[in-house]
Amino acid sequence: MIAAVTLALYTLFGATVLPRLIGGGRWAGRAPRLSIALWHAACASVVTSAVLAVPAAVIPASVVGHGIADLFEACAMLVPHGPAITSARRGIVIAWCGPVIARLAFCGAAVLLKARRERREHTRMLRLLGRHDGELGAVVVDHAEPIAYCLPGRDGRTVITTGALRSLAPQEVAAVLAHERAHLRGRHHLVLAGAEALAEAFPHVPLFRRAWKETARLVELLADDVAARRHERVHIATALVRVAMGRFPAFSLGMGGETALMRVRRMLNPAAPLTRRERLVPWSVVGLLLAGPAVVALTPGVSAFLAHHCHELPRL
Repeated sequence: MIAAVTLALYTLFGATVLPRLIGGGRWAGRAPRLSIALWHAACASVVTSAVLAVPAAVIPASVVGHGIADLFEACAMLVPHGPAITSARRGIVIAWCGPVIARLAFCGAAVLLKARRERREHTRMLRLLGRHDGELGAVVVDHAEPIAYCLPGRDGRTVITTGALRSLAPQEVAAVLAHERAHLRGRHHLVLAGAEALAEAFPHVPLFRRAWKETARLVELLADDVAARRHERVHIATALVRVAMGRFPAFSLGMGGETALMRVRRMLNPAAPLTRRERLVPWSVVGLLLAGPAVVALTPGVSAFLAHHCHELPRL
């Protein structure tokens, strides 16, 4: 029961307080990939804790202990008839875990299918209105507004308008396209889809809403950093200023957007990246968040296993 209470309390804590703790760190801009991992690990830990809280409360530790014993041939021989889970307890577990998992699966599928459908329709439009530029490696659309974005997916492609080509210098065009290709190579649309699915499934949970918003911002920072490996930061910043007001499709990943001004400042005044020692604590927190709920839920069962079975192993 202690494990169940711990998981339930952590679920409430993680859903409400954890966003403020994670979002308060100023290091996110120095390590966007690590920050994305931390947000997703926090969401996973809350979901896992919520799912495991009820099983931890209704399934006796001795049942879990016997289940662990069955994994080991020596201990399984000592316990041929372990205790079983009653139908009532099994019903409670299914009634709690089933809807949560089904809701996540439904929303995840809905987000992916909707985006896929919209991208497929947009791709058909691009075949009619756009032309592939082999030198740029992008689809060029005749449009006065300076816009650059990418369409993720199996046949991912970058798109840029003639307005952007006219307003940007060649070095800036190359930086813009490098940013969009970074989105495609990093499969950032899947990272965003996972965060969006959680926010859609449980819209009133502050952690999930904040994680979706932060992930959308951080993938842009990450793409900027990838582009900055081969292009001058000033070119990226200048391109951001010129395409900041461009309206790209909602189901794509665009160069501009609400974060453009902040990203311009970040490109022109870059902070030092985190050192290996500075990364150690956040990565340790990620590991703790991912493994913690399972460890708490299994601890009573492991204790029962050690207490009732393993002391007889030397007799084998």
